Amino acid sequence: MSSVRALRLALGATLALAAVHASNPASAQTYPTKPITLVVPLAAGTGMDTIARLYADQLAQSLGKPVIVENRPGASMMLATASVASAPADGYTLLIATSGTFAINPVLYKKINYDPDKDFTPIALYVKSPFVLIVNPALPIRSVPELIKLAKESATPLTYSTPGIGLMQHLSMEFTKQRFGVELTHVPYRNTPQSITDIAAGHVSVGFAEAGASVPLIRDGKLRALAVSSSSRLAALPDTPPFAEASGASDYEVVSWHVLLAPAATPKEIVEKLSREMNRIMASPEMAKRISDLGLIPISMPTQEEIRAYIKSEQEKWGSLVRKLGLEGSQ
Repeated sequence: MSSVRALRLALGATLALAAVHASNPASAQTYPTKPITLVVPLAAGTGMDTIARLYADQLAQSLGKPVIVENRPGASMMLATASVASAPADGYTLLIATSGTFAINPVLYKKINYDPDKDFTPIALYVKSPFVLIVNPALPIRSVPELIKLAKESATPLTYSTPGIGLMQHLSMEFTKQRFGVELTHVPYRNTPQSITDIAAGHVSVGFAEAGASVPLIRDGKLRALAVSSSSRLAALPDTPPFAEASGASDYEVVSWHVLLAPAATPKEIVEKLSREMNRIMASPEMAKRISDLGLIPISMPTQEEIRAYIKSEQEKWGSLVRKLGLEGSQ
C-alpha cells in the first residue's frame, strides 16, 4: 500500500508541476482579466497626461478591460517611478517615464528608489518632447547664427531662463553652450510660466521653452522663435527650423521623450501584446495629429532593443553633462 501511495503522490506532484508550467503561457494569452493601471508621473492636464488618456481609451477597447490612468506627481517624477518598480510584474501596472526620470535623476540625485536599467522593461517609445528656442523680440536677432554671434560678441553674457536647475530646459541650454562655445548666464525660476513671461518682458534674453507654453506668445508676437530643438519641425511652428538645420550641426538634438514601461519581470508575451497594440494605436493619423497639436512629435515605434539602446545613449549624454556641470548628487 505504501508503494502505491508513494506512486500516487509522485504522480500528483508531477501533474501539479505540469499545470504550473502550463499556466504561464495561458495567462499571457488570456491577459488581461482585470483593469490595468497606467501610472502618469505628472498632474492631470499635462501633455503627457492628455496623450496617455487618449491611448488608454483605445487600449481598453482593444484589450476588453478598463485602462485606468492614475496621476502620481511628486519628487521629480520619482514617486510614481519607484511605486511601479516595486509593483507586481503581471502587466496590470504600467508606467510612463521620461529622460528626466531615466537619464538625469539617477545622476542628479544622491539617492533614488529605483534602477532604470534593472527594474523595468520597455513597451513603447512613442513621443519626443522638443523645446523652442525663444528670445525677446526686441533683441536684434532672427536666427541661431545671429544669436551665437551676439552671445560671443556681447560685453556681458546674455541671460537665459529655465524653470529650475537640473531640468531639461537647463541642461539643454548648457549642452548648447558647450556645443557652440558661447557664454550665457543662467537665471532659474520656480516654474515654466514665470521663466517664459520674463523673456517676453525683456528681463531675460533667451531660453528653451515647451511648445505648449510658448506657442501662444509666439503667435501674439510677444516672443520670437529661432529654432526647435528636435531634428524635425513642429507642426505648430512649421516656419521655425530645427536647431540642427539652423546651426549647421546636423547631429544636434535635445529633447525629452515618453516611454511606456512595465516592471522588469513582466512575462514577455504580455509585453509583446501591449507593444503590438501601442504600435497599432500610435500609427493612426488621428493620434499623430492629436500629438502634434499638443506641440509634441509622434515617432515610429522602435523595437525593444532599439528603445534600450536609445535610453542608454540618453543616459550617457545627459549623465555626463550633469557631471561636467558639477551637479552630480546635488539634489
